[in-house]
Amino acid sequence: MLNDERFYGHTALIDEEHGVETKEGPNPAIFDPQLFREHAEAILPTLESHLADHSIRGLKLVEPAILLSLAKDLMTKEQGAVVPFDREKFKAIIDLYIKTGIQVHSPGFMGRQFSGVVPLAGVVDMVSSIVNQPSSFYEAGQLPNVAERIMANEFNQFIGYQPDRFTMITTSGGSLANLTALLAARNDKFPTVWNEGLWAFEGQLRPAIAISEEAHYSVSRAAGILGIGENQLVRLPINQAGQIDITKVPQALEAAEQRGLKVFCMVASAGTTSMGAFDDIDQLADIAGTKDIWLHIDGAHGGSLLVSDELRHKLKGIQKADSLTWDAHKMLFVPSPCSLLFYRNKEKSYAAFKQVASYVFEKEPNIYTEFDSAEKNFECTKRPMIMNLWVLWALHGRALFSNKVDHLCKLARHACRILEKEPDFQVLHQPESNILCFRYLPKELDNYSIADFQVEIRNRVCKHGQFFISKVDIHGESALRVVFMNHEIKMSHFRMLLQAVVKSGQQVINEYQQHPKQ
Repeated sequence: MLNDERFYGHTALIDEEHGVETKEGPNPAIFDPQLFREHAEAILPTLESHLADHSIRGLKLVEPAILLSLAKDLMTKEQGAVVPFDREKFKAIIDLYIKTGIQVHSPGFMGRQFSGVVPLAGVVDMVSSIVNQPSSFYEAGQLPNVAERIMANEFNQFIGYQPDRFTMITTSGGSLANLTALLAARNDKFPTVWNEGLWAFEGQLRPAIAISEEAHYSVSRAAGILGIGENQLVRLPINQAGQIDITKVPQALEAAEQRGLKVFCMVASAGTTSMGAFDDIDQLADIAGTKDIWLHIDGAHGGSLLVSDELRHKLKGIQKADSLTWDAHKMLFVPSPCSLLFYRNKEKSYAAFKQVASYVFEKEPNIYTEFDSAEKNFECTKRPMIMNLWVLWALHGRALFSNKVDHLCKLARHACRILEKEPDFQVLHQPESNILCFRYLPKELDNYSIADFQVEIRNRVCKHGQFFISKVDIHGESALRVVFMNHEIKMSHFRMLLQAVVKSGQQVINEYQQHPKQ
């Protein structure tokens, strides 16, 4: 029989039968619960200061070689023994971590769809890390699986699926949710492909997916992973607003069939990444229904508008969609990743994966396995990401989220009106969400490439370190892009950004006039 005792910083394994002591095993001091408070208290003031810092700051890129050197300098050189906790070194690591990242809580951050989190969600995420309950199986994570069911029902109030027929699972990111939904669609329309592979379609119509020209790259990536191939993607034309042009969809589907393609799934966007545009889900669902096509909605960004009474109409017809991706780590302001994948028909959700594994899957379902999600999602070990969302919803209710979503979308509309009054700026669309794209086009631009000009402005604005914005191609030409994810942003900050854009643009023009490209 073995007893554990602390022995010179090691676990002493005492074999009572032979009286032999060994110094094997981990240092128990590292696992001492009393150290947890010391570790947490070492960095809490730093995190509190970080959250309280509303200064205007963007992203300061550090050369990788320099950051590698800084990181290596913080590593212990001792490899033969467990080194005691170094409070100051730990604080230095956390400080470096914070300073070299995107400053999502700053009003200068307007560049990506990453969200500043509700601080309470970060605390819940810490708890999840400590208790470490993988949530694909009820027996491993009981409350997370119950919370998934609760949040599925809460959100279905806004989607409108039949309560007894739909289901929801969580995935680590929208890309994985999209891939999973497309797998379910493919296997639903082609039941033999899981076992026989795509070779079974030789000489027949080839499986194809119809997507918007503005679809997120994860969709085309999924086509490659699924063996569909990017050449079997049917690109649906868009209008000036960045939405799928409904009038051209029937023609595109007909042309695909003439090419020997069988479109089994159509993917629409509820908030495109580039412009935040919303496709007409209602009409696309009707078209898909007449042709026996699975309709998947990539609502990774804009799905959160469903919680808003003011903005929910932008997803009209969502109850007709077969599946929906929705990222809570974007506009619901929880730590990433936390993606929700909804199915209108829960039976079809099991089509995505078909495995037999006696060590996890039960042959006879029971009241516990009914809450398992492992048979419907790719991940076996999955973080209990729903806890970050459920706790906030449970304690604060819907208004916490709907108020912020409404506010951020209003910021984009106000910013658009400011730009419309500026003669040297071109607004490229009326914002449907919290994303706004525009170009700076001063009269002095002359022969300088419009696209190169926007990219150079963006790079200079970001390099200055006060604002972080992004760039995107709109109708084939580069543009500036802002994403309002922080409720601390005011229009005074946006006007300061425009001043930075003008200043950077004028610098580029002056340099070009002095040294024109040959």
